[in-house]
Amino acid sequence: MYGQMLLILTKSVNRCFEKNPKFDMAPLLGGTDAVFLSLIRAFSWNPATFLHAYTCLPLAQATRQAASTVLQDIADSGVLFALLMCDHKVISLVGAQKATLHPDDILLLANFILSSESFRTSESFSPICLPRYNPMAFLYAYVHFFDENTYLTLLTPRSDAFFDLKDSRARIQDVLLKSNVLLEVQRSLHENVLRVEDVPIDPTSQSTSAPAQSSQGLNSQPLSSDEAIGGPAGLWHFIYKSVYLDQYVSSEFALPIRNPKQQKRLYKAYQKVYASMHDKATGPHKTQFRRTEDYVLSWITQDFELYAAFSPLADKTQAIKICNRVCQWIRDLEDRVFIYGESTIAW
Repeated sequence: MYGQMLLILTKSVNRCFEKNPKFDMAPLLGGTDAVFLSLIRAFSWNPATFLHAYTCLPLAQATRQAASTVLQDIADSGVLFALLMCDHKVISLVGAQKATLHPDDILLLANFILSSESFRTSESFSPICLPRYNPMAFLYAYVHFFDENTYLTLLTPRSDAFFDLKDSRARIQDVLLKSNVLLEVQRSLHENVLRVEDVPIDPTSQSTSAPAQSSQGLNSQPLSSDEAIGGPAGLWHFIYKSVYLDQYVSSEFALPIRNPKQQKRLYKAYQKVYASMHDKATGPHKTQFRRTEDYVLSWITQDFELYAAFSPLADKTQAIKICNRVCQWIRDLEDRVFIYGESTIAW
């Protein structure tokens, strides 16, 4: 919440309070109620709020590369960061050399844009602050929605860059249309979802990549053929975070937890497990099992974090085996669900 306030005002607002302790900043935040209400709601449904990672829209590698290439080709516009997003999911992200965009800034920026109706109705040029990048200074965000879900954000330190960025956007849009990127984005939005029902239980059905890291401690007995409602061994949901990439993927909710109240309860369980796993006083831990109304398993290694929810009746040994399967499955899909490699803008 503090970061969202800084995005709108910058940390320099502190000087106003130092000069006048009775300073009222409410007028400066006028019209932003929807932004903060949207962020409060995100605490109950968006894993990015506690994972400090962002998620990508699943796309074929060639499609994502086409999007990245056109975003890189804006050398004369002075852009620090260029993001192509679909709702809260990143399609492509490029930055100037030695400039990195923190996942928390992506979360706050996307929340600000998606909860402000003015961005959707016309192309916008607005001062914003990225708290993790520089909490004391404004950048300027050019925002344009290509359709209801897909939008481009170009961030620059130049306050006079609107028309240059408008021209850049036109060129980007032309290439995205000709290369069918926007069409593939809409197709992915409705078709490319991860379902626990699709988790492979036969390792021979997947491509041969690195095996699940048995040295990390998740070994178990072979799977039984019994399956509960949802995925194999009663798997209801999972979140997989790549530690190195600061990106995560999550499955669709299975039938037993389609109710919003149940989903909210599950995310709270994930938050508690995450906090416990990363507790500096007692941890960090490698694995944790919690058998509650939603049986939650957590597994952390140097490379990834996995949070999985099973039926309370699930067998622990079978659940461990399925967690190995999920990790292997994500590795097989990593070119589609993650952005690999740093894309930089050629100045």
